[in-house]
Amino acid sequence: MLLVYLAQCVWLVHIESREAVGPSPGQARRIRLGLIEWQGGIVAGTPAPAGPAILGADSSSEAPQHVRTRDGFDQDRAPLYYLTAAAPFLAWPARWGGGQWWWHMLAAMPYLFFGVMLGASLWYVTRRLYGNAGGYIGLALYCFSPAMIIAVAGSHSFAEMGGVWGAFGAIWTAIAVAHTLYAPREVVLWNWRRILLLGLSVALAVGNQFSLAIMAAVALLLMLWVAPVRKGAVLAIWGSACLVALLILFAAYFFHPTLLWGGLEHARWWEFDPAALAAAVSHRRIARVMLGGSPALSLALPVAVVAYAAWGRARYFGNTAPLLIAAMLMVLAMGDPLFPGQGYELAGLVFVVVFVAGVFADLLETRHRAVVAAAVSGLLIAAAVWNVLQLVRLGRG
Repeated sequence: MLLVYLAQCVWLVHIESREAVGPSPGQARRIRLGLIEWQGGIVAGTPAPAGPAILGADSSSEAPQHVRTRDGFDQDRAPLYYLTAAAPFLAWPARWGGGQWWWHMLAAMPYLFFGVMLGASLWYVTRRLYGNAGGYIGLALYCFSPAMIIAVAGSHSFAEMGGVWGAFGAIWTAIAVAHTLYAPREVVLWNWRRILLLGLSVALAVGNQFSLAIMAAVALLLMLWVAPVRKGAVLAIWGSACLVALLILFAAYFFHPTLLWGGLEHARWWEFDPAALAAAVSHRRIARVMLGGSPALSLALPVAVVAYAAWGRARYFGNTAPLLIAAMLMVLAMGDPLFPGQGYELAGLVFVVVFVAGVFADLLETRHRAVVAAAVSGLLIAAAVWNVLQLVRLGRG
């Protein structure tokens, strides 16, 4: 299924490269600034010697919608965001220039990797939590989600799949680490691999969207929930992982302490307007994210929520945690309507997939297994066929 997902993403890249005369302004900007930093120039997202204006906006009228700066510092993204976008062009610098299929493929390569790795991580988590049935349901919902394909292959996307993978990895790595704390061993040193993985996850999340740092706080709360008797070990592991994440971000600033401090000082870590929660436009936005992001998921979610509310067996940690995190991310997306990115919504969708997979895996263990299996199979097959047909129609158009 991941190969089919990758094929769909590559096909969309091909379609966009055929129709585009060049890269989108946002795509060109992040690649250009990343290349400048890789080649020893100014650190991306920080003030230029000639003034902050050249980094705060492009000549295109689209760019100011996508970039928010203060004193020349990008308020929403760290240099890691730009370095990732430009990395493939270090090997093939002559390919720089829009309108060619290979150029578009190079631009999409980091996000193709993140998309496939996120799918593999989702499969691993759902299979460990809910068994093979949950793993296949979750992976099928992910692989045939238009939002997850466009976020990887769309030239006008905000290129946030690295942040989404980081947010997802931070939560489930933290939970996995917490479960090991009941083992009779020196758990802090024994968990050094998971500490590095947790630190990398946090760095990916924060480096692509500063406000996703909230996932590190959520990870800490979940660790304390899972292992309340080992609070000291939890704090030691979490603190070590945050230090690893900080070192990765420091490296992304090319080890300039002043620029690192300036970037963190000017970052928008939190922006929430409670009044936006009551606005109809915010609710329509979330509904559009759910329906457009995954039509199959928008049909399965109400059933899963009703089953979760009415059936005590479904209300356990493995289902409750992703539901609460998905709800939190969607509320944050509604309360921060001015942020130009999509990190909250995409991450929320992934956690919704986990929740739905868990509830339906539980339903498959009831005496109504045959009915549930037929309904789920029909929904997933219909979603796959519909998604492929839409991509074929785009190719012909």
